[in-house]
Amino acid sequence: MGFLNQLAEKYKTISIVGMAKNAGKTTTLNYLIEEAMDEGMVLGITSTGRDGENTDLVTGSEKPMVYLDYGTIVSVPEQLYELSNAGLEILRITSYPTALGRIMLCRVQESGYVQIAGPTNTKDHKKMCEEMLELGAQLILIDGAIDRKSIAAPDASDAVILATGAVLSRNMNRVVEETLHTVNLYQLPEVPEGDLRKRIVEGASEERIMLIEGEKERFLELATGLLSSKYLDDAITKETQWVYIPGAFTQSVIADIHPSKLKQVSFVVKDPTRVFIGAKSWKQLKKRGFRLYVLQAIKIAGISVNPYSPSGYSFDHKDLINSIKEGLGDIPVFDVKYGVDYATV
Repeated sequence: MGFLNQLAEKYKTISIVGMAKNAGKTTTLNYLIEEAMDEGMVLGITSTGRDGENTDLVTGSEKPMVYLDYGTIVSVPEQLYELSNAGLEILRITSYPTALGRIMLCRVQESGYVQIAGPTNTKDHKKMCEEMLELGAQLILIDGAIDRKSIAAPDASDAVILATGAVLSRNMNRVVEETLHTVNLYQLPEVPEGDLRKRIVEGASEERIMLIEGEKERFLELATGLLSSKYLDDAITKETQWVYIPGAFTQSVIADIHPSKLKQVSFVVKDPTRVFIGAKSWKQLKKRGFRLYVLQAIKIAGISVNPYSPSGYSFDHKDLINSIKEGLGDIPVFDVKYGVDYATV
């Protein structure tokens, strides 16, 4: 059984998320599309931005185009429909708006290159994916725009494939460190099921910082923890056990909290996409006893590596794969130029 079929047994929607531009996100998408052709699987293809054009609209650099096979279900805005050289049958004109017109759900009747795009918000994207499944897609691949970290959020898809590579740094050890750090953030521990979780979920709807002290909840008149760490330090008492932070979680949230209080409480955010702390700072915080939980972690279906950088340098692909594998559990790590080692899946 191929990699794609194994994914389809576990998930219905998978986002492909790049750690940086030129990390190999679209190349990974094309590899999975080719495997679907070989395995006779009907894919649904969509994007959180615009993809499939042969030139990057921002940098002017050359981009890999998206080639779709017969039977594929794809989301195409009205203004991009005529730019496809594939034969597209319009199945449904939706009400999801974009800057390029309404989204149309199409079936590929004649294989060719297609420019794709999807709704601009996560809620609409999720609804549209449900429609694509109803139309016959067996697995939906979502090409995540590089400036849309939210596409990795657990309510955007069932799992993600993380695209990483040499573009992150000339130092391979740093590429490995940043990749493993992202994986660790995506897999932060979830608040266990039970009364505590129920209280946090209910309190989160207030969109304010919440402190849990025994059987009581206390809300601060703060909608974000950014630049509020001194105020938060004053608010944490000996009774404070948990602190829920709405919005982004950066070092500025906890910069002024006393070390003893930092060890005393456990922090909670909605999901890992809210966390913006680098690998080195994260290690320092963990040594100080810092604890962070999420309401929902992110499932990682695989990690795609690109050992080549557009700046001209590269790594040995086996060294990069093995170095990343050493720090992971059973997550598949692969270079699409050489295929997936199914023994690791």
